[in-house]
Amino acid sequence: MTTTPEVTTRPIPDEIARQVVLPEGHRYDVPLFEAYRWLRENHPLGQADVEGYDRVWLVSKHADIMEIERQPHVFTSGGGDEPGSHNPILQNQAGDTFTKQLTGGSLRILETLTYLDPPEHTAVKDIANDWFRPANLKKWEDRIRTLAQEAIAKYLRSGTNELDFVQDFALHYPLHVIMSLFGVPEADEPRMMALTQEFFGTADPDAQRADVEPLTPEAAAQQWSAAINDFYAYFDKLVEDRRADPKDDLATIIAGARKPEGEYYPKEVAYGWFIAIATAGHDTTSSTMSGAIEALAQFPDQLAKVKANPALIPDLVNESLRWVSPVKQFTRQATQDYVLRGQQIRTGDRFMLLYQSANRDTDVFDAPGEFRLDRKPNRHIAFGYGPHMCIGQHLAKLELRIMFEELLPLIESVEIAGERKAVMTNFVGGLRKLPVRLELK
Repeated sequence: MTTTPEVTTRPIPDEIARQVVLPEGHRYDVPLFEAYRWLRENHPLGQADVEGYDRVWLVSKHADIMEIERQPHVFTSGGGDEPGSHNPILQNQAGDTFTKQLTGGSLRILETLTYLDPPEHTAVKDIANDWFRPANLKKWEDRIRTLAQEAIAKYLRSGTNELDFVQDFALHYPLHVIMSLFGVPEADEPRMMALTQEFFGTADPDAQRADVEPLTPEAAAQQWSAAINDFYAYFDKLVEDRRADPKDDLATIIAGARKPEGEYYPKEVAYGWFIAIATAGHDTTSSTMSGAIEALAQFPDQLAKVKANPALIPDLVNESLRWVSPVKQFTRQATQDYVLRGQQIRTGDRFMLLYQSANRDTDVFDAPGEFRLDRKPNRHIAFGYGPHMCIGQHLAKLELRIMFEELLPLIESVEIAGERKAVMTNFVGGLRKLPVRLELK
């Protein structure tokens, strides 16, 4: 903060900015990660001007993201209806305009933690914070292990398995876990699966809803809002049921939450919690699992190492999270003038925090392009940092650890058997398709 600010208006080259900002730039890893590398080495904090999007600072370095994330009073996350408010999820200007039309001027389309700042963020987080603590999750470990064993028995067989690891396996287990702990009937899981894919695949033709006009500037926002409305319709019944007939599940804790004054929180707060859990609690874990299997196929020495020493499985989980970083970005907005990396920041400036780039930063990670189980300390920020650090991180790690403990002893070999395909999104996502040849005992 004492550094004399460098005055620069040099923009990020258009081809780099478009690769990072546009959803289609995230379809292929090689050019995307090359763009991240270029930013870190040549323009670690610079402004991107991409047609159809607000000007945004691209934050590519680990240290800068940490500095921003630990100061929510300086770099706000919350979306609101006050003048100058922003969307904490980067979408195009047409999408933001469409959202404001739906809400009467607000960009806060969901009452969920992503859109909140302390102290409101703290109060809403406290509704279910204790449930997600490791001490509470421990009592669910046996149940999760049973679900992992059932998934392996249901979707895999002894001998050669030729399958799309994403669609035929990885998507199902995390969804079943979170819905089971949540209290959603198994018969409703296909509906939750479809809505989750639509929610995070707003810019992906493979996840296009039939009721959204494709190729229009506001199509992604239209799909986002349509998926949210469908979630609301489903979860309204769940809220009513749990308030009338409480059960020993997470849905009851959230639906039954009350303000200090004694009345229930508005239903929209419960909806926001439910949507966050049903989407981020499922999609990020399945993306990490698929990315881990791909990495173990690419680095067979690491597969042999963890099979020989299962005590390395927690390290495998952490390295997989760094490697995949399924949450690609959130945005923040400056509430005051500030100096960051020698650059003068002005009130109202927006920032796109590039978590995938930060997790390949050579200032923090030695040989970041290698998948290594011996990476210690592994200071990845795949779950974010500061007050907005993912509340479900311990559950995600637990699910991944248990699945690898059950699956890895059975694996004789794994190899890529076709062309992979990634979800076309600049927000949350990983692989959509991963053909593998999996040899099991």
